[in-house]
Amino acid sequence: MATKTVINAAGRSVPLEINGQAVIPFKGVGKHRPEGTKFAPPVPSCSDYPEDGNKLITSLEEALKKCGLADGMTISTHHHLRDGDLVSNKIFEIASAMGIKDLVWFPSASFPCNDPLIKYLDDGTINRIEGSMNGPLGRYVSEGKMKGTAILRSHGGRVQAIQDGDVMIDIAVLAAPSSDTFGNAKGTGGSSACGVIGYAKADYLYASKVIVVTDNLVDFPCIPMEIEGIYVDYVVVVDKIGLPEKIVSGTTRITKSPDRLLIAELTASFLDRSGILKDGVTMQAGAGGTSLAIAVFVHEKLKDKGWKASFGFGGSTKYMVKMLEDGQMGYILDAQVFDLDSVRSLETNVTHVPYPVFNAYNYHSKGNLTSMMDIMILGATEVDLNFNGNVVTHSDGYLLHGIGGWQNCLHARNVILPIPLFRDRIPVIVDEVTTLCGPGELIDVIITERGIAINPLRKDLIDSVKGSGLPVKTIKELKDEAERICGKPQKPVFDDRIVAAVKWVDGTIIDVIRKLKTD
Repeated sequence: MATKTVINAAGRSVPLEINGQAVIPFKGVGKHRPEGTKFAPPVPSCSDYPEDGNKLITSLEEALKKCGLADGMTISTHHHLRDGDLVSNKIFEIASAMGIKDLVWFPSASFPCNDPLIKYLDDGTINRIEGSMNGPLGRYVSEGKMKGTAILRSHGGRVQAIQDGDVMIDIAVLAAPSSDTFGNAKGTGGSSACGVIGYAKADYLYASKVIVVTDNLVDFPCIPMEIEGIYVDYVVVVDKIGLPEKIVSGTTRITKSPDRLLIAELTASFLDRSGILKDGVTMQAGAGGTSLAIAVFVHEKLKDKGWKASFGFGGSTKYMVKMLEDGQMGYILDAQVFDLDSVRSLETNVTHVPYPVFNAYNYHSKGNLTSMMDIMILGATEVDLNFNGNVVTHSDGYLLHGIGGWQNCLHARNVILPIPLFRDRIPVIVDEVTTLCGPGELIDVIITERGIAINPLRKDLIDSVKGSGLPVKTIKELKDEAERICGKPQKPVFDDRIVAAVKWVDGTIIDVIRKLKTD
């Protein structure tokens, strides 16, 4: 029987039920209000745990069995080990050997190292993934091969889902670069240091069972306690949790592309001439080559003017660390790190502070860090004439990216997308985005190598750069220019089957992704 669909407030056709559970269509920005109380895991008892605090178990397999691994359970992991993760795949290898079926994998993100999980999707060990999908995993879903329907959430949306009970984690398996036998753990120390492990906070607070896996057992107490042992059931020591060369990059590089450098320079100039850049500014930027160049240009402008950013929110890079150490930034609040300089800084700079997304991005909380941010630098795979943004699919319709913190960041005061006018001869600005991830009313400025488009809703920004000499154009002018160069992109063709749903930050369904017709 076909799933009943409705048109949501964004004009997208979405279902009222996904994976057998009722869902709420997107109502509009700020329109949905949660009801009820936060979800709570089962109440434990100290009498069920060792009096000496030693929770060591001989293997991950034994820990999973003691946690009662069974068909249909939801298993969560974090992604701080990035493409060097050696733990997540092992969970499902063990489950497959045990004959377990229909598990739900609930990662904070996936990476190419997780592509081997396709065989466990094929053999029925995994029913579906509720998290980001990239590369082969994304193609697998787009082609309708996954049994269940994927659900894509932002980092903050994932926290919201856990806290509100939309997702109930049966077993959280949390890799930790350092841990003591009680389960206190952190992201620094040892050969697999990843800096911080803040994406694990919601998991260990709300999961029914929690397993910490480490390759660096330290004496009690493991300080600082990013994971607190009172929430941990078992500790497993393995030879290696991650490949250091793939966990963080020692050489996060600024772009060398002349076009991308021009975009970065235009962005810094816009921030300066519009008055957004000021003493005490708050900011967040990414780790892509263009974003890194923007960070360098902004650093120079702050230094020239004798100004100081009050704080930056990370993903941190060596360029943000340099701002901190040069006195151009007061604090780094850090959810994840992207290079070795940031790992070092976390260990040496008291003003470089682990700050989990649980605290920063959760929309169902008493305040949100992103609304305090003056400058938010983001990317996109597509933007349309109404400034709507897409970050999960390409114009060919394939699901190839996760949302990350992108949706949460849209609530900043000034959201700026420095993006190329086209990629691989395919325009980035289109009539209508293939997949709606963020409403245009929240996206303020598009900056390309061929001009700057300011959202008409931001008359203050339009007025602020009048007479500045910046190449301000309408978004339609930019789209037309891209199409003159590249031609109009062909739209992908989908069938009726929904293979993935995109949730908004409040847990409502903003859009869906349908199976691609590939023949």
